Amino acid sequence: MQLAKVIGTATATIKHRTLVGAKLLLVQPALADGVTPDGDPLLAVDGVGAGIGETVMITSDGRGARELLKADATPVRWTTIGIKD
Repeated sequence: MQLAKVIGTATATIKHRTLVGAKLLLVQPALADGVTPDGDPLLAVDGVGAGIGETVMITSDGRGARELLKADATPVRWTTIGIKD
């Protein structure tokens, strides 16, 4: 689990069948201070209704991604699991 700031959204005209209808976010992971960027931006599937500018918690838990997308197998790596108050 890691904090990240939502910096944009992504639109795909062609995507994996498990992603049909899923909202895709571009997120910038942050270090423990919550401000300093930690690596390159990532593409995450939104599971909490986050928007641009919000700080979210992201995870690379495969089981959570499969449950969110209701699929036995999916290429998704990152999902949002919470919004920081």
